[in-house]
Amino acid sequence: MQVKLILTYDILPGRDQEYFEFLIRELSPGLAKLGLEPTESWYTMYGKRPSIMLGGIAEDYKTAKALLDHPQWKVLYERLSAYVSNFNSKIIRVTPYFPLV
Repeated sequence: MQVKLILTYDILPGRDQEYFEFLIRELSPGLAKLGLEPTESWYTMYGKRPSIMLGGIAEDYKTAKALLDHPQWKVLYERLSAYVSNFNSKIIRVTPYFPLV
């Protein structure tokens, strides 16, 4: 059964431009290499939710979990940590409904 990996976090103040460059050049391609098919990226402008929510599809729970344990993910995560705070990840079943995190 396919699953969705959801990553949520807040961009650190003053790091927006650098973060978006990292997202395009390294994070998205890196996640794709690890087997995650990107499906969405949401930016929250108002409210008390994480400013970013990224979603991607993996073949199954085992694949998604392996991605989060992979050494290359750890490198990406370390780089991502320079631009964000309040990082969270969640693996859910794929449904046609919007995931509320």
